[in-house]
This record gives sequence, C-alpha cells and structure tokens, in this order.
Amino acid sequence: MVREGPGGTYVEVRVIPRAARSALAGERDGALVVRLAAPPVDGRANAALVHFLADALDLPKRRVSLVHGDTSRQKRVLVEGLRPDDVRRRLVTSA
Repeated sequence: MVREGPGGTYVEVRVIPRAARSALAGERDGALVVRLAAPPVDGRANAALVHFLADALDLPKRRVSLVHGDTSRQKRVLVEGLRPDDVRRRLVTSA
C-alpha cells in the first residue's frame, strides 16, 4: 500500500467516486480505499483525491501528485517529503 521509491513515497489507492462524502474507508487488496464525493468526470475525482490526501497528510497540494491511473479506480499517488512510516501514521490519525 505504501512504499518508498524515487522522488518520495508511493501510495496505492482504490477510489470510490460519487460517495455521500469524502473519507478514508480502510484498506482492500493492498490499496488504501478512499471514498470521494466528486464524480469521475473531467478529472474532478483525480483533483479531489489529490486535495483530500494533501489535507489528510497535512501537506501542500504541490507535494501530492497522481502518477498512475488517471482513468482507473486503481491509482498510484506520489507523496513528496514524507517517509512511508510518516504517511501511514498521518493517514491513521486522520481516519
């Protein structure tokens, strides 16, 4: 789910769009499950995912970027400036 790599920490994410509200929803098949209120139209869900994770990790949005899965529910997000343990800890405390 969370691993260190070139440029920072990579987080595997499974997105569930059009949820009642945006929230972390645990882990499934080695990926963080994130429910997003945004629809998967015109990149709105991707933008909402980056914004949601940046808030949850207490980072500026420029340090969180989508690197794989633009049109898929399975996504990979790069978090710059945090080690994997810090990412896990911040996600657990924000849940």
